[in-house]
Amino acid sequence: MSILFDKFDGLEPKSLEFILKACRMPTPEMVPASTYKDISQVKVSGLAYDSRQVKPGDAYFAISGAKFDGNAFIDQAVLDGANCIFTAKEPSPEQKARIPIIVVDDVLKAQAAVANALYDTPSSRIRVLGVTGTNGKTTTTHLIERIFNTNGKPCGLIGTLGARVPGVDKNSAASYLDMHHTTPQPADLQAILYAMAQRGLSHVAMEVSSHALALGRVLGTRFAGAALTNITQDHLDFHKTMEHYAQSKKKLFEMIDESARSNEIQGTTCAINLDDEYADMFLRGLSDKVQILTYGFSPKAAIRPKRAEFGFDGMRLSLSTTHGDIDFHTPLTGRFNLYNIMTAMALALGEGIPLEGIAQSLQDFAGVSGRFESVSIQDQTNKQAGLPLCLVDYAHTPDGLENVLKAGRQLVPDKGRLIVVFGCGGDRDSSKRPQMGRLAETLADIVIITSDNPRTEEPDQIIADILAGIDSLKDVVVEQDRAAAIDLAVQKGGPDDVVIIAGKGHETYQILKDRTIDFDDRLAVKNALKTKMQKR
Repeated sequence: MSILFDKFDGLEPKSLEFILKACRMPTPEMVPASTYKDISQVKVSGLAYDSRQVKPGDAYFAISGAKFDGNAFIDQAVLDGANCIFTAKEPSPEQKARIPIIVVDDVLKAQAAVANALYDTPSSRIRVLGVTGTNGKTTTTHLIERIFNTNGKPCGLIGTLGARVPGVDKNSAASYLDMHHTTPQPADLQAILYAMAQRGLSHVAMEVSSHALALGRVLGTRFAGAALTNITQDHLDFHKTMEHYAQSKKKLFEMIDESARSNEIQGTTCAINLDDEYADMFLRGLSDKVQILTYGFSPKAAIRPKRAEFGFDGMRLSLSTTHGDIDFHTPLTGRFNLYNIMTAMALALGEGIPLEGIAQSLQDFAGVSGRFESVSIQDQTNKQAGLPLCLVDYAHTPDGLENVLKAGRQLVPDKGRLIVVFGCGGDRDSSKRPQMGRLAETLADIVIITSDNPRTEEPDQIIADILAGIDSLKDVVVEQDRAAAIDLAVQKGGPDDVVIIAGKGHETYQILKDRTIDFDDRLAVKNALKTKMQKR
């Protein structure tokens, strides 16, 4: 899989008969007796959902996607050694005669069930802590990873940046194994959980996306803890309505409640942001088998701030919790990061980590790549060098942009200005574009609108959609070329100014209509800073 998840012993091929019984699936079309006496002799040693990755002994899942139909590649998968096929379409007589074929209603859900059976339900041997919500998932899971690993509970990580295990250089991009999705495909997810359990990890912090929940990618996974960060508008291109979006995320809490009721997992915890308008919907239906820890600024929250001071050097916090009060400092700053800290704290307390240990582990936590990340080119601060403070953030939703702009404003001196560079992704929910334009105009002093990942859409149209939400163009600049837009923002900025580049964060590419190019906002900022230094 990678050097992080190298070859491990213990996984034995399983018979197709065993897997089908474990998954309560129908018996497949039988192959000729001259080939197999019965399906118990058909051994499955791996899973593949991409025909190009099929290896001998794999079960191949023919998924009908938006761009490709996996059924078109069944014959090639057989030639490459697939031992059985899962499909939602009726196979041809020729295919039936060559290999066991199992027809199912939903291939993705079947993949989740088979993966769970093949890897012996790995989530029963490692405590999985799922974090869902519109914003904050990545930072929160990294906080959990940090808290647990510094308190003697080895914890893995699965999320937007990839998967990783303790003991690897956390400052290296190579420490992450790219999983291609925030929440991996079921075959990859269960393999990773199995590998982590085999390595002796006690916990894993996992981002659980609304797509993964709606599509059934995490079916069979047993969660020991679940957290809701917040719910604001995003992914309506997929969910269509906010109700469907919220209900999809609620499935995570229904899963953990079911595990608690059936005693599959002992000591489950749900952490819920009590300030979120959907909090009541998530609280309803949870049984007394689940420990509920609410958090937020609400006086009713179990974990809440008594005092919070925000500055460029971080936050000074005094928090009230179910385990007493705690005062500490963290390099993270911004109200949104305070929420992330409380989320992680709730799950950590639920898993028995002492309050003092949690606070201690956060006192030197530097943050997550591309999340309110400060970018400079030398040892001294940008301000000392006569340069603007430059921050790169992944914010790509109205709520996310609002959060980072408000946090950025807190760092702007009295005589300074807040400058923002942002765009919106193509082939995604277009209704949020004017909202983000309106927020930028309201919260920033100078707005530079540019291209994000336009994908198959015309960048000019995306920019026009953003401009539709802006009333005055007085302090608004349009520069479609993202590198040029970032350079413009930095050249405009002075030592008292804060420049925020939003939308792409950790990404090292830009997706255009006809190609994907190398592009990193942080490198673009460094180039712009160097140019500004040379001009002085």
